[in-house]
Amino acid sequence: MRLSELGGKEIVDVKKAERLGVLGQTDLEINEQTGQIMALIIPTGKWFQFKKAGGEIRVPWKYIKKIGTDMIIIDFPEDEYED
Repeated sequence: MRLSELGGKEIVDVKKAERLGVLGQTDLEINEQTGQIMALIIPTGKWFQFKKAGGEIRVPWKYIKKIGTDMIIIDFPEDEYED
């Protein structure tokens, strides 16, 4: 799958069974030594519920459970959410 194919997919939290938004432009955090994707970096906008750092949301790759044709399923631990 290409990065350009991620755009427009709905983000769904499997634990809360709720739609978090639609993925727009993203960056990838990549381990330079192994080439492994570490996280999706999503610019902030109308995103809620994730910890924010410097105008962006970091979703660690380990929490992305499935990328389908229409949506991305995320299993984000409750203790990672902002209060």
